[in-house]
Amino acid sequence: MDLFGTAGIRGSARHRVTPELALAVGRAAGRRVGSDAFVVGRDGRETGDALEAAMVAGLESAGADVRVVGRVPTPALAWASRGRHGVMLTASHNPPADNGIKLFADGVEYGDDAESAIESGVAADEGPVAWDAWGSRERVDVLDDYRTAVVDYARGHGAPLDGLRVACDCGNGMAARAVPQVLRALGATVTALNANVDGHFPGRPSKPTPETVSDLRGVVADGGADIGLAHDGDADRIVVVAGDGDIVHEDTVLAVLAEHYTRASDADDPMVVTTPNASARIDERVRAAGGRTERVRLGALHEGIAAAREAGGDVVFAAEPWKHVHPAFGGWIDGVASAAVFARLVADAGDLATLRAPVTERPYRKVSVECPDDAKADAMAALEETLPAAFPDADVETEYGVRLTLPDDAWTLVRPSGTEPYVRIYAESEDVDALVADVRAVVADAISDAT
Repeated sequence: MDLFGTAGIRGSARHRVTPELALAVGRAAGRRVGSDAFVVGRDGRETGDALEAAMVAGLESAGADVRVVGRVPTPALAWASRGRHGVMLTASHNPPADNGIKLFADGVEYGDDAESAIESGVAADEGPVAWDAWGSRERVDVLDDYRTAVVDYARGHGAPLDGLRVACDCGNGMAARAVPQVLRALGATVTALNANVDGHFPGRPSKPTPETVSDLRGVVADGGADIGLAHDGDADRIVVVAGDGDIVHEDTVLAVLAEHYTRASDADDPMVVTTPNASARIDERVRAAGGRTERVRLGALHEGIAAAREAGGDVVFAAEPWKHVHPAFGGWIDGVASAAVFARLVADAGDLATLRAPVTERPYRKVSVECPDDAKADAMAALEETLPAAFPDADVETEYGVRLTLPDDAWTLVRPSGTEPYVRIYAESEDVDALVADVRAVVADAISDAT
C-alpha cells in the first residue's frame, strides 16, 4: 500500500481521498495512539464536511477523543496539535475536486515511520474497538488564539507595520481567516482580494503562480499597495509581489528570512535547513550572517530539523521554496507567520527593494527531461559518475540527486521526479541557458543508455 506522498495523502475526492479512506485512516491513527486526543480541521473544499465526519468517526471508533476545530488554515491546525495529535483535511493548492489528509503529532507532520504504521493499520482493517471504549467529540474554536499567537510572535521581529500597505490575495482559501486579520492587528493597511472562503476557488486557481495572481500584481503595480502577498488553499505557502508587480523569486524570500533569523540568533552555530533545489543565494546570505545551511530531501524539513537537533545543532529557520518553518514558533510550515514576519522586515528596511538588495539574484531555470519511471534509477546511477566528470571543478553532493556547485557559486541539481516520468534539472547561473544546455546533454545521454 502506498498512501502517502511528500505532503500527506492527496488526490481525487471521488476516487482516492474518499470518505471510506478517511474512515480507515482515522481508525488506524486512533488505534496507533490509543486514547490520546486528536484535533481535526479542514479547509474550505466542498468535500471537506463529509471527509471530516468520516475521519472523526474513524478516530472515535478507535477509542480516541476528538476536538473538531472546523475550517482553519493548516498552520492553525498544526498549532492546535501541540501536545496531542492532529488531522488536517486539505489538498493545499490542488484543484477543487481533490482533497487530502495530513497527520500531525505535537505540531509536527508525521514522519515516514508513523506514516508506514498508518498504512499498515489501514491494510489490517482491525475494525472498531469495544463499544464502551469509543472516544468522544467536542467542537472547539482555536482560530482566535492562533491568530493572537502569530501576532505576538511576529512582534519580536522587524518593525511595526504602521503605514505599510499590504495587498493580500487569499485565493478563496483559508488565508482569508487569518492573514488579513493578523496583518491588521500588526498595524498594516490591508487590501484583501478573494477573501471569502469558497471551495470552488472562483477568484483564481488555488495555486498562486505569476499567472493566477495577476489581479494582485495589478493592484500592487498600480500603486495600491507597497507589497503583495498571495497564499494557497490552506495558507501554508506564501508568494510575495514587489512594488512593480513582479513576483519576488521564492528563493529570495527564503534568503531574506534565513539571513534575518541567523543574525537574530544568539546560538554559537546557527543552522538553516533547506532542500537541494534551493538557491545558493540562501547559503550566501546565511554565511554572511554567520551561520550555515544543511540540505534534506524535499518534503522532509521536519525530519531535517529533528536530525540536526539530535546532532546538537541549533536550527533557526527551515524552508523549501514557498514553504517556511519558524522553529521558535513551531515545527510546522506556516504561511501566516511568514506573511507577518516578512511584512515586518519590509517595514524595518523601509521598503522591499532595500530588504532584498543584499541578495544575489542570478537567473534560474527548471527543466524537465522525459524519462520512463523504470529507467530513473539506472539513469541517476550513471549521472552520479557522468555529471561530475563533465564538470570536474564542481563540488558534488549525491544524497538527494546530483547537485553540483561551481567555483563561481553557480549550481545545478538533477533529480528524478517522484510523481511524473521526468528527470528534473534545476540550475542557477549568470549564463543559465548555457549551463542547462550542457547539463541536459549529459542527462539525455544517461536516459538514453538506461532505456
